[in-house]
Amino acid sequence: MARHRTPEETGRLGDAIYSREIQEQVEPTHLGKIISIDVDSGEYALGDSVLAATNRLRERCPDADVWSLRIGSGALRQFGGGFLRRSG
Repeated sequence: MARHRTPEETGRLGDAIYSREIQEQVEPTHLGKIISIDVDSGEYALGDSVLAATNRLRERCPDADVWSLRIGSGALRQFGGGFLRRSG
């Protein structure tokens, strides 16, 4: 699926989904973990690293437009994960 979002728009959407739909569910028990969010569907996955969380998310949503962050902290905010796509 071709996307015409800027990285900033992906980040804005990811942050909005996180704060509106996910934050209250994950912060009490998963502080410090990484969350990767598909900004198209709102699906998400948790992991100890961006790679782990993104791989888990892509198992369910192979074409995810991914935004990742560290739960409970603004220290990590990452675009994409396009380098993780596999062809064939």
